[in-house]
Amino acid sequence: MAGTPTYAIVGANLTGGAAATTLREAGFEGRLVLIGAESHLPYERPPLSKEYLRGETPRQDVYLQPPSWFEEQDVELRLGTRATGLDPHRRLVRLDDGDAVEYDRVLIATGGRNRELTFPGSDLEGIHQLRTIEDADAIREAAQRGGRVAMVGAGFIGLEVTASLWSLGREIEVIEVFGTPLLRVLGPEIGSVFEAIHRDHGITFHLDQKVERFEGTGRVQAVHTDEGTRVECDLVVAGVGIQPNVEIVEGTEIEVDNGILVDECCRTNVPDVFAAGDVANHAHPVFGHRLRVEHYDNALKMGAAAARNMMGADEPFDDPHWFWSDQYDYNLQYVGFAARWDEIVLRGSLEERSFVAFYLKDGVVRGVAGLQRGREVRRSSGLVRAGLPVDPERLRDEDVDLRSLAAR
Repeated sequence: MAGTPTYAIVGANLTGGAAATTLREAGFEGRLVLIGAESHLPYERPPLSKEYLRGETPRQDVYLQPPSWFEEQDVELRLGTRATGLDPHRRLVRLDDGDAVEYDRVLIATGGRNRELTFPGSDLEGIHQLRTIEDADAIREAAQRGGRVAMVGAGFIGLEVTASLWSLGREIEVIEVFGTPLLRVLGPEIGSVFEAIHRDHGITFHLDQKVERFEGTGRVQAVHTDEGTRVECDLVVAGVGIQPNVEIVEGTEIEVDNGILVDECCRTNVPDVFAAGDVANHAHPVFGHRLRVEHYDNALKMGAAAARNMMGADEPFDDPHWFWSDQYDYNLQYVGFAARWDEIVLRGSLEERSFVAFYLKDGVVRGVAGLQRGREVRRSSGLVRAGLPVDPERLRDEDVDLRSLAAR
C-alpha cells in the first residue's frame, strides 16, 4: 500500500460505524470511505423494537456518532448508495450510481435483510416487518391508529415488539411455528416462562401453527393458519428472521456459506478483504466452530476488531458474545452461544422468574441465560470463554461466586 491508502467500508450500519470509529481512534490517517444503502448515519437497531418504537427515544439518540464526527474525522460518506459488486483483482467497490471506489483494503459489513414473506396475501397493506428506522416509524404510526395486531413469530424481535405495542394499548395475538416462544435459543422450559409473562399481559398465543395466508381486500384483515385458526387483525408485524446480504461478492472467489466466511481475524479467503457483523460467518476460537451472530454487541465489537486487523493487529476475535432483551419489566441477558446442549442447570427459580440457566454441552458451559440477573450472567462470561467442564452442583449453588468458579 504505497502512498496514502484507502480503506472502504461497505455498510454504514453499526458494524461499519464501529469500524470507522476504531480506525480513526487507532490512528489510521488514510482515506476512509463509508458506503451505506440507507440514507442514515450508522445507528443502533435495538431501540427500534423497544424505546424508539414506543416513542420514548428520539431519533437523534439512536445514532452511533453525531453528524459532526464524520466531518471532523474526515470520513467520506456515500449514503443512500448501494454497493452492487466487488472486484478484488482491480480493488474496486462498484456502486449503483455507476461510480466505483478504489480501495487498498475493504470491510464488508452489509448486514442482513428480513426474510421475504411468501404467503398468499403478503402484498396487502398493513403487513410490516422491522429492520430500519422507517419500519419502526411505520409500525408505530399504524399502531397508534388503533385496532388489533397479529404478530407472526415469537423470537426476540417478535416478543419485544409485542411488549412495546402492548404498552401502546394494542390487543395482540401471536402466531408461532414452534411449541413455545424462543424455543431454539432458550429451550421449551425457559421459553414457557416468557410465554407466561406475555399471557399475564393479555397476549394470546397460537403455538405450533404456521401462517397459511393473509386475508383482506386491499388491506389485511385476518391471518389464517394451517390449523384452521383465523386471527382477525388491523395490523400484522412479522418477525421471521433475516438472511445475510452476500450479493456483493457474487461472482468473486470470496467464499460464502450462510454468510461470508471469515477466519478468526475477520479475514476472508481473499487478501485485503474483511467481513464483520451479521453478514460474517466467523471461525470462532472459543467455540471451535463457525458462528454467524446477529446481536448488537457482536456488531459493535466485531466491527472494531476487524478494523484493528485491517491495520495489521492480527488479533483473533474471541468475544464470547452477549445480548439482552427487554420485555415489559423483565430483562433477559445471555452470554455465549449454545446451538445444542445436553443439560440445562438452573440457579434460582423459574416460578419466581428470577434465575440463571447454564446450557451445558459435554459438561462445558456454552451459554448462560439470566432473567432479572444480568450481573450474574456477565460474571459467567469467563466460564464460557474457558471452555472447560464445570461441576453442575456448583453452578446451582447460589453461594458460589461465578467469577471464582471461572478462575478455577
